[in-house]
Amino acid sequence: MEALLGPLLPLYERERSSGRALALGVLAQVEGSTYRKPGALMLIADNGEYAGLLSGGCLEGDLREHARAVIATGAACPVRYDFRSPEGDLWGLGLGCEGAMQILLLRVGPENDWQPIAEFNRALATRSHTAIGVIVESRRAEVPLGSLVLPGETRLPPVAALRTPAVAAALTRATAERSTEWVEGDNRSWKLFVVPLALPPRILLLGAGPDAAPVVDFAELLDWKITLVDHRAAYAVPGHFPAAERVVYGRPDELAANVDLRSFSAAVVMSHHLTSDLGYLRVLALADVPYVGLLGPAARREKLLAQLGPLAERLQARLHSPVGLRLGGRAPQSVALAIIAELHAFMHNTAAVPAATTTAPDGSTT
Repeated sequence: MEALLGPLLPLYERERSSGRALALGVLAQVEGSTYRKPGALMLIADNGEYAGLLSGGCLEGDLREHARAVIATGAACPVRYDFRSPEGDLWGLGLGCEGAMQILLLRVGPENDWQPIAEFNRALATRSHTAIGVIVESRRAEVPLGSLVLPGETRLPPVAALRTPAVAAALTRATAERSTEWVEGDNRSWKLFVVPLALPPRILLLGAGPDAAPVVDFAELLDWKITLVDHRAAYAVPGHFPAAERVVYGRPDELAANVDLRSFSAAVVMSHHLTSDLGYLRVLALADVPYVGLLGPAARREKLLAQLGPLAERLQARLHSPVGLRLGGRAPQSVALAIIAELHAFMHNTAAVPAATTTAPDGSTT
């Protein structure tokens, strides 16, 4: 699991510009069924405003009270919630997940150079992978709760006990494999939780017609970064897509020159113009974009593939056409939702199946 930073940034940037410290909540451990998984982040301001969710809204009110104390004192605070028994309802929180969560709250402010949010923000701005480590348990005074380990040279060097090959290797693995890691001190005297940053996927929409707008809107809710390209000047207008990262005007054969195709996780061809779609597919066949969606019926797809000739073979394994899951509905918003849903399943390397379908220990489904 990786840390998502995008939803936290507006609150972080506002409070930092005013010099006000915040509390960062790091979900370190879970047991049973929980809303979020280890690595999830939440940011809480002194006035109680927060960004990010660690539950479906059940815990956030209680966490705000702990956060105020963390901001006031500077001392990191572990908070545990266990709702696997009926007694959990006595807290008045009514967590419906029936699981347990271990959260660490630590102060982020000018005295610690706004770390670790500053490191994540730096990596996000440069689209570089990174990971940070935070002490979530400790029995040693020289390794206090909330102690950080950051990559590279920073103004916040780690405590001496954390300058070990094991810690350095854990940060390297977490960064490379995009997975959380744990490191323990001698005799389990401390535990370091290592969290990688989740870079938002970049999606390329080839066609900036009116039906692209709801695709961009849905993607914005997921913090995905969208680039639109269109050969029609009347469509390739940045003002039509305020949530897009970039809007490009150019011919299909100029695509590889206008954008760095290596940086995209997926491309969706949706210009509604047969010749242009063919041009986009020609360029994508020679690129390494792992997912290529094509809007339109199967007959149109077959016509385009036939016109591609030998290049079609280089595209077939990556081509999703007609693009989108079968969710029903014909409105532009419905089509956009179907496209985003299929992309979401692809990004998370999972099959799109109903949430009510679960696999039992005997292999059966319910």
